[in-house]
Amino acid sequence: MAGERIYPVLTCADLDDALAFYVALGFVVSFHQRRPYPCAVVKLDDIAIHLSAIEGFDPETSYGSAIITVSEPGERHDAFKAGLRELYGRVPTKGIPRLLPPRRKAGTATGFSVVDVGGNWLRFYREGSSEDEATERRSGLARVIDVAARQGDARGDDAQAIAVLDAGLTRYPDAPPIEVFEALLYRVELKVRTGADTASDLAAASALLADHGLGREAEQAFTVAAESARS
Repeated sequence: MAGERIYPVLTCADLDDALAFYVALGFVVSFHQRRPYPCAVVKLDDIAIHLSAIEGFDPETSYGSAIITVSEPGERHDAFKAGLRELYGRVPTKGIPRLLPPRRKAGTATGFSVVDVGGNWLRFYREGSSEDEATERRSGLARVIDVAARQGDARGDDAQAIAVLDAGLTRYPDAPPIEVFEALLYRVELKVRTGADTASDLAAASALLADHGLGREAEQAFTVAAESARS
């Protein structure tokens, strides 16, 4: 029937912290109660999320997740990044909460993920896109990067994602420089999340920039990765 809606219910430890986070993303609070139990509803355009606070809840143990399709993931990501920077003074890229960069597949950014203060994953995808289809369009090391992204960005297993990239870089030693560069920068991103040293990957990526002139977009991506490693 027309007008039916589904509200994902996401758990958090502190409702006020959760509301501050979602308001920073651009959501508005459409419902809020503290008794008999704390809960709220936040809305952004046609996206509606129900938040439920449980005392003693540990965000590290959360299995909460929601898939959200939007017309322009890049625009949504930019807005989220600006809001989180205003709230926290920086864009959180590791720990809880965090905003993950758009993952490029087949040359376009098809989606990104946000981990909220309750440890819940919000997975944004371009409307009509398919992660499986996007992965099939790439091959060699590029496809390895996409597979690694499933581990790191979709499942949150950063260590396994690094292992996938390591194996791919060994398997495809003659991959195009731009693919090696992409793999190295993603490995930097993953190592930042896990607290591992990124110096060797940044040095290798910098050498590729100097030797192959990979373009302004690659230079900008390197700058972002280097800044993230320093923070």
